[in-house]
Amino acid sequence: MSPPVLCYHRIGGALELGVTRVAQSVFTRQMESLARAGWRTLNLAGFANSQPTAHPPRTFLLTFDDGYASLAERAYPVLEGLGFTATTFVITDFVGRDNTWDVQYTWRRLPHLDWPEIERWQARGFSFGSHGARHRRLTWLDDGAAAEELGRAREALVARLGADAGRAIAYPFGAVDERVQRLAGHAGYELGLGRRGGGGAPRLAAEPAPRAGLHVGCRRHSVWTPGRQLGIGGTIRGAGGEPVRGGDEPDAQAALNEKSRGDGNQLRMFHQRMREDPAQ
Repeated sequence: MSPPVLCYHRIGGALELGVTRVAQSVFTRQMESLARAGWRTLNLAGFANSQPTAHPPRTFLLTFDDGYASLAERAYPVLEGLGFTATTFVITDFVGRDNTWDVQYTWRRLPHLDWPEIERWQARGFSFGSHGARHRRLTWLDDGAAAEELGRAREALVARLGADAGRAIAYPFGAVDERVQRLAGHAGYELGLGRRGGGGAPRLAAEPAPRAGLHVGCRRHSVWTPGRQLGIGGTIRGAGGEPVRGGDEPDAQAALNEKSRGDGNQLRMFHQRMREDPAQ
């Protein structure tokens, strides 16, 4: 079974109406809890190379979508201090620019990492990948437009960061189908992360629900790799479609016991994933 994947967007900053912000204190507690419980992060190359073969126990891929500039201040230093790494999927046309889509939630435009900052953190062991060129929902585009969006983003990443940065894409809005998967493969991507339905391992989104407080809901994501499907809830489907279920892994509960019950954060879903995967 593939390693689990955690997905974040924004860490810290002012409260907002949206659902992609996690408080910095909550994020720090989550990462410290996992570190104390013996979990370690994989970089993107290590994660890609682990599928579908066995991987080191207690390892996971930590991801960020969108590539907000605040990650360099509020998230990356926390991870570096714990010996963790992460993979950030950036929107190439908005690298070094402010976006427009967050205004309805934050009442202001939010800046994204610029290329020099990305390069600095890449040199320190952090990975980067594609989140498209303009954050467009690929399943709504015709073949030509989707191929252009996929290809242009990958070309920008490879030209600036090298071949490894063009290896994976996190599909904008998690929207992916077989057609988009095919186009991504033609564009040169080897790995894609999206909503369940595209196959692969679940990507658990650590995001607060759009209600008061810090309750965190779960969006179901998946990782696509050619010829392999993994359903949510620990159900693996092999090449013939047959389900293979995992067993029990109670030790991950230690990571949850280290944090406040009031957080109600996504680590609960992470724990559920661990219980259903004995290989962890």
